[in-house]
Amino acid sequence: MGLEEYLRRNGVWHRFIPKPETVHTADAARAAGLQLHRVTKNLVSETSDGEHVLLVVPGDRRVELKAAARVLGVRNVRLVPPDRAEAVSGYPPGGTPSVGHRTGMRVVVDESLLGHGTLYCGGGSRDRLVELKTEDIVRLNRATVAKISD
Repeated sequence: MGLEEYLRRNGVWHRFIPKPETVHTADAARAAGLQLHRVTKNLVSETSDGEHVLLVVPGDRRVELKAAARVLGVRNVRLVPPDRAEAVSGYPPGGTPSVGHRTGMRVVVDESLLGHGTLYCGGGSRDRLVELKTEDIVRLNRATVAKISD
């Protein structure tokens, strides 16, 4: 099921924003005319137990993998290579949304993102973003909210 169908089936308010093709969050924000702190990085990662997890952080911050590991109750967490990330999420790097992934994953959302009513994330492809309500991102993922960025 594609992202648009996932959002429709779940009755989620959303707005797609077309943009030139990009891979990096900063480039996507610039291309769409958005503030970088409102565009999320959706980082497919793997725990020391071999579990895939998604870490959602603001585009202008770096993920703290040690903090994520503590929150998840594991020894460590590492980012997966882009080709593996696409196989896990079902979306290409630069197009990975905050919801609706091929593989069910535990999700940790950085607490700083809760200050925004809506956020922008990959829109399922590298040539669009999608605006979603922050509360829907947390609810649909049954996400843990914690400080995982600096």
